Amino acid sequence: MNEASIVRADPDLLDATALALLPEAAIVIETATDRIVQSNLKARRMLAGETANGHRFSDHVEADLADFIVFLDEVAYRGEAWTRKVSLKRGNGETLAVEIRGRRLAAGTSLVLLMFLDLEELRRHERATETEQLQREGLMGWRRAQEFFSELEFQNQLILNAAGEGIYGVNTKGQATFFNRAAQEMLGWEPDELLGKPIHDLIHHHHPDGSAYHAHDCPIYRSFRFEHVARVEDELFWRKDGKPIQVEYVSTPIYNQKILAGAVVIFRDVTERKQSERKLHEALSEVAELRDRLEQENAYLQEAITNERAHHDVIGHSPAIRQMLARIELVAPTDAPVFITGETGAGKAIVASAIHKDSGRKRRPLIQFRCGSISRRSIEAELFGQFGGADGTAGDNSGALELAHGGTLFLEDVCELPFDLQGDLLRALQDRKFKRIGDIHSRNLNVRVIASSAKDVEQEVAVGRFREDLLLFLSVFPIHCSPLRERPEDIPELADHILGIACERMNRRKPIVTERTMNALMSYHWPGNVRELRNVIERAAIVSTGSKLIVEIGGEPTTRDTGRTVRTEREMQQEIRANLVAALRETNGKVAGKEGAAALLGMKPTTVYSRMDKFRIESHEWELR
Repeated sequence: MNEASIVRADPDLLDATALALLPEAAIVIETATDRIVQSNLKARRMLAGETANGHRFSDHVEADLADFIVFLDEVAYRGEAWTRKVSLKRGNGETLAVEIRGRRLAAGTSLVLLMFLDLEELRRHERATETEQLQREGLMGWRRAQEFFSELEFQNQLILNAAGEGIYGVNTKGQATFFNRAAQEMLGWEPDELLGKPIHDLIHHHHPDGSAYHAHDCPIYRSFRFEHVARVEDELFWRKDGKPIQVEYVSTPIYNQKILAGAVVIFRDVTERKQSERKLHEALSEVAELRDRLEQENAYLQEAITNERAHHDVIGHSPAIRQMLARIELVAPTDAPVFITGETGAGKAIVASAIHKDSGRKRRPLIQFRCGSISRRSIEAELFGQFGGADGTAGDNSGALELAHGGTLFLEDVCELPFDLQGDLLRALQDRKFKRIGDIHSRNLNVRVIASSAKDVEQEVAVGRFREDLLLFLSVFPIHCSPLRERPEDIPELADHILGIACERMNRRKPIVTERTMNALMSYHWPGNVRELRNVIERAAIVSTGSKLIVEIGGEPTTRDTGRTVRTEREMQQEIRANLVAALRETNGKVAGKEGAAALLGMKPTTVYSRMDKFRIESHEWELR
């Protein structure tokens, strides 16, 4: 009897006679409404309950309703299917294990023919058939069959156990069916602990981040559910002792006489390889980071060389200088923080450089950080560095802390540091760790700190602009730079040193410094200290075209070459250039604003910028150490 004959020309009218002639228990249901449309006598006896037309069929499969719905979806998709996952509930409450075969009766309808085989009855038939076969073949035939299959199984086991990869089988219910020796050794499980168990729940249950790995997302399960080969290169299997191993595997569906039976999984432990790859990646990242850091250090050192000024070392023999040199000699070999105080231009940066050059860190750079030269946000980025992508930037930027790692960090004008950043700086120096902006990982820090300030630090602490705990950390060893007016005996040596370097740079013959000029230099009060002295000497070196040095202090020349009363245009341009450089030095390069060079010169900022471009004035000519 063909099942298609059950449906007549009108698909809504079913042939009950044709249904009754089927050898199996059969029911026609309408899946859209979950109603029994027709059933034969065998089905009614099997269910021992109400199977009349119009009754709900789902009442008989409520325990396995989810699996039954999946089965109906397969019928709708393939046209026919079978399953043994769904048990039937009889009218008397008993549960019956069956094999259900389903077929869609006609396209465009929701009618499905269901036929049921009692599995227990089927097993009885199989056992009876086997018994009858054995009786016919006799004991010797049975032994030959047993020996054949035993030998076949033994050979299969030898092959499986000889494989270096882990191999295991899984049936369509997700239960383990076999394991080779390599799989047992890799996972640490015994066969009897896994066979017949849901293998996913035992070895594949969590992702690396600890989140649950559901079976319906597992490529192994999908490989036999959707009948395709799954290849995965980086996942975790979990050992019996709870430790994960990184694996790559291939899951291939297997069939028994064209019926899907499950899948076989071949996997290998790639933990060591992945660790090696990760270490290589970390090493390459570290090399790239060190390369970038060295490039930035090189850029900084190139800038420092370009900006190198006249005073490479501490010059002078006054008692104040000798006392300061003694203190430098004491503290330089240590890693103690040093706090240098003194008026603007008194040479605090020179003292910091001298300490670094005499320290054990002299092979590493001295990183100078001007705490008040840029905006608050820029200060934080320049000090701590910035992680790639933070604030929309591209690439990583090392800050002063990172560049000074292993060397010395000179915090110039530390009282200008924003108050909230003072705490962050103190924490980094105390913990010897810091984070770049936007980074979640801490970096080790090994620096020697030298700080300086032209302000009264105690007063700054008293008014709440500077943290007392940061001052205590930085001022382990204080050094004071005396103003130039308190040590006039150092002026001749300083002036001669500055003049020699200036003339060498301009490729000029060194003019004579007369006694009158030197007396004028020594009698001046020098509010700008050594910085102002350098400005005056360098300006004098430019305008002095004769044999004697012409120095202007307060706008008046102290010495003139009596043989000449008229300046050439070139000399006038040199004086204009020198005056502009002096103004930029006084304002630390600031052009616009009330305290800028333009206001100091009585010019428009655009005029100043234009003259800077005309005279080719570069930043190293006004930046001071």
